[in-house]
Amino acid sequence: MALDNNFTNSSSNCTIDSFKQVIYPTMYLFIFFLGAVGNGLSIYVFFQPSQRKTSVNIYMQNLAVSDLMFVSTLPFRATYFLLGSRWIFGDIACRIMTYTLYVNMYCSIYFLTVLSVVRFIAIVYPFKHWKVTNMKYARITCAAIWVFVLAASSPLLSKGVAGYSNPTKCLDLHPSSTHRLLMMNSFVLVVGFILPFCTIIVCYVFAIKALLKSKTPQRKKAVCHKKALSTIIITLILFLLCFLPYHILRTVHLMRSSCSQANLPVHKALVVTLCLAAMNSCLDPILYYFAAENFKTHTALSVPFANTGQRSAPNRSVKHR
Repeated sequence: MALDNNFTNSSSNCTIDSFKQVIYPTMYLFIFFLGAVGNGLSIYVFFQPSQRKTSVNIYMQNLAVSDLMFVSTLPFRATYFLLGSRWIFGDIACRIMTYTLYVNMYCSIYFLTVLSVVRFIAIVYPFKHWKVTNMKYARITCAAIWVFVLAASSPLLSKGVAGYSNPTKCLDLHPSSTHRLLMMNSFVLVVGFILPFCTIIVCYVFAIKALLKSKTPQRKKAVCHKKALSTIIITLILFLLCFLPYHILRTVHLMRSSCSQANLPVHKALVVTLCLAAMNSCLDPILYYFAAENFKTHTALSVPFANTGQRSAPNRSVKHR
């Protein structure tokens, strides 16, 4: 279920090592600092005893944990490229780096998709008790997502499948793996991206239609509908910005992986889109701030000097949404 984007080539004319040595360390360290602070604070807020327990917050807790796991690997990835694409941390750590990248990416995609579905139900079917909006089933759903993604990404932990031809070239895959990776990409593209993306688009379209037809008083809209719509819109933006470009460029690159000058722009664009995909881990806290239950209030209480104004009114939205 995992495909890397860097391929070693026999001809120096096909490499973009100098480009990667600038882009990857800069972006990875930037994402690491933002992601560590943002997700660390988010996890602290989510696990406060006074924090309200809802299905939405359970999904966001798991998303924050996944993101923090991923950003903790970025200094190692940055070091690899700063040393001129030379891995010094050993074979086991090498496999964990790539494994963690794709576990985070697809856990994020699934958690964001489920969040959109929960918020969609809150708008369109506010008085029906769906299992996905129940805290017990939220925990079961989160566990299922973790098990599925961890298991589906496990081939990356195998040296033969991942294709590490040289231990020091940890994050670069050999061109001989291209055909196998292209087949894996077809499955990942459909199950890991297209289906979740289509689900979010459907949620967005029908949520907008429901809101346009809604005659709910403005006060209740501010409590429930605003958070629900914020979740779906921010999630859609994250997909369009972080995941869509990467999945398109990764597929194109695998299909045109021959060594030629014409493919260098695609390879460079893929490097940029992988950085955008990684940036999702430091952008998710924006979603928590605008869409999580009581997150703003607890953030203000948790950060020194942030609580200078009045406390916001308690959230009286539906319990399990």
